[in-house]
Amino acid sequence: MRVLAIDTALEACSAAVLDTEQGVLASQSVPMVRGHAEALMPLIAKVMGDAKLPFTDLDRVAVTTGPGSFTGLRVGLSAARGIAIASGKPAFGLTTLAAFAAPHIANDDTIALAVAIDARHEHVYLQVFGPGGRTLVTPRVVPVRDAVRASSSGAPRIVGSGAQMLAKEWPTEAKPPTLVDPRRAPDIDWVARLGAAAIDTSTPPKPLYLRAPDAQPPAAAGVARR
Repeated sequence: MRVLAIDTALEACSAAVLDTEQGVLASQSVPMVRGHAEALMPLIAKVMGDAKLPFTDLDRVAVTTGPGSFTGLRVGLSAARGIAIASGKPAFGLTTLAAFAAPHIANDDTIALAVAIDARHEHVYLQVFGPGGRTLVTPRVVPVRDAVRASSSGAPRIVGSGAQMLAKEWPTEAKPPTLVDPRRAPDIDWVARLGAAAIDTSTPPKPLYLRAPDAQPPAAAGVARR
C-alpha cells in the first residue's frame, strides 16, 4: 500500500510517501507558522518526485484534520481533496492529537500520555491516553489548569506545543511527568503510518476545530446592519 501523508495543521508544512512493503520512500517537513498555501504543492511535488511515483500509483491520501490553525487546516484539506479527486483515490483525515501520540504509544503503551497543543489565551487542545492507547479524555479545548488536573494522575508523558505550558503548572505534590516533549508539529512519517493502518477511508476529511475562530464576521461582532 502506498500512502501520501500531508500535514499543514500546525507549525510545519510536511508531506511523506510511505510504501508499506518498502517503508518511507520520501519525506520532508519545513518548520513554518505562515505560508503553508504557497509552500505545500511544491513540497508535495518534490516528495512525489523523490519517491519516483505518479499520483495514480497512490492507494490513499492521509491528511491531518486538526485541531490547529484554521488557515493551515484549510490548505492541507484542500490539497488532499484535490489530489484524491484527480487520482481517483480516497482521502481521509487523522487528528493532530493522534499523530502526536502515535510514536510514543508505539514505543511504550503502558504509560499514560497527554497530548497538549497550544490553543492560545492560556488554553490547550487536549487528549489523554491511558494504557494500551485507550482514550481517557476525549479531544477538547480547556484552560491549562484544567488540562493539568485531567492529566496529572501518575507520571504521564506530555507531548505537543502545549507540553511546557502544562509542565509549568504541574502540582508540586504530584509525580512529575515521565517525559515532556514540546515539539510544534507531528512527525509526518507517523501520519503516513497511521494512514496506512486506517481501516475506514470512506469518509472525506473534515476539519476538527474544537473552538470558534478568534476573528468574527461584523454581524457576529455586533456591528449594526442596514
